[in-house]
This record gives sequence, structure tokens and C-alpha cells, in this order.
Amino acid sequence: MAGDSSPVRRAWRDAVGVAVATSAYGVSFGALAVASGLGVWQTCVLSLLMFTGGSQFAFVGVIGGGGLPIAAVASAGLLGIRNVAYGLRMSPVVGNGFWRRAAASHFTIDESTAVSLAQTDAAAKRVGFWVTGIGIYLGWNLSTLVGALLGDVLGDVRAYGLDAAAAAAFLALLWPRLRGRQPIAVAAAAAVVAAVLTPALMPGLPVLVAAVVALVVGWTNLGGPKAGDDVRPVEPGEVRP
Repeated sequence: MAGDSSPVRRAWRDAVGVAVATSAYGVSFGALAVASGLGVWQTCVLSLLMFTGGSQFAFVGVIGGGGLPIAAVASAGLLGIRNVAYGLRMSPVVGNGFWRRAAASHFTIDESTAVSLAQTDAAAKRVGFWVTGIGIYLGWNLSTLVGALLGDVLGDVRAYGLDAAAAAAFLALLWPRLRGRQPIAVAAAAAVVAAVLTPALMPGLPVLVAAVVALVVGWTNLGGPKAGDDVRPVEPGEVRP
């Protein structure tokens, strides 16, 4: 239908943009994993099977720091718990069917969930989820291989700022949703919490703790509309009394 084409096109655009930005960061993982003592094939298997960036970086971080493999697995598993919550949220989007859900479980990551939830149309949500998840899976594994093979040539990959590409993609998705005082306050508070905790906690955990801000605001409705308030979106040129 013609009315559905615009939201679906927007979902494709968002999904491809996020997939390209996030996939580029896979070069960093490949190079860091090899520098931490993993072989090229071990690095690639991690991306193929684990496929969750935060958990993968936590794993190689522990290994590179001289930690035991069991500690590396525990750290990666702790960060991967968030994907269970994502799976519950994405269940209505994915739909029924064993094989469809089995495939979706591997592509349920931060980015595919974020792109899907950023859409307003049911078909666009599905497109956003699948295109983002599959696109990142292909791109991430390819860039992991490149980073693992060229790690010594690339030097310190963090100097290229690839980690900022994924953050910029998330900001692009978030920005259009900041249309009221409550969403802006939640985003600002969560950013402060994550920034303060980053030096003290292992990678990935500050983001999980920062998510508590949204839970608290949602539970208490701090700064949200009260009963009887006009919650219609403000139209261009409209002045609220």
C-alpha cells in the first residue's frame, strides 16, 4: 500500500545506516581480540556465535588482562542478559513460528531492537529489526575478520574513532524522539549516570545501570503528563495556552 511505503523506506534507511556504522566497529574487536592472544579463527568464531558486541569486548578484555576463561565467560554472560529483555519486547514484532523465533534470537541485539522500536508502523518495525540484525551480522563478521588479519598493520584501532560511529548512530535514532521535557530529562540523566560509572565498572554495565533511570521515571511518571492534560503533539505554528 502506498501509505505504508514511507515508514518502511524510513526503516530501511535507519537500518542500513546503523548496520554500516556498527559493522565498522567490528574491526576494533578483531584487532583487539588478536592482540589479547586469541587466534584469527577463535576471534571469528566468537563473532559468529556470540554476536553481541558488549559481551565480546568484555570477554577479550578479561582474557587480555590475564583473567581466567571462566571469568571471561561470566563477564560476557552478565552483559548478555539484557538480550533476554530485548527478546521479550521484540516477540510481538517477530511473530510466531519456531524457526522464525530461533533466527530472531540470534539477531536480537541493542541495535536491531533500537531501530525497530524507533518505527511507528508495524511493517516498518519488522523491517527495522530484520534488516538491522542481519545487516550487522554480515558486516560485523566481515569486519572482525579484517581486523583480525590486519591488526598489526592498523596499530591502535581506537585511534580511528570507530567506537564513536555506533554511538552516533544511536544518537541519530534517539534525537527525533526527544520532543518533551520528560524524554529529554531521562536521556540527560541516563547519560550522566553512565558517564560517572564508566571508570568504575566493567564495559557494558554502566549502560545497564543507566537504564534504571528510565524504569524509575516510567514507574513514577516523573515530569510526565497528569490526568486531564492535553497530550496531543504540538503542531507546527500551534501555541499551547
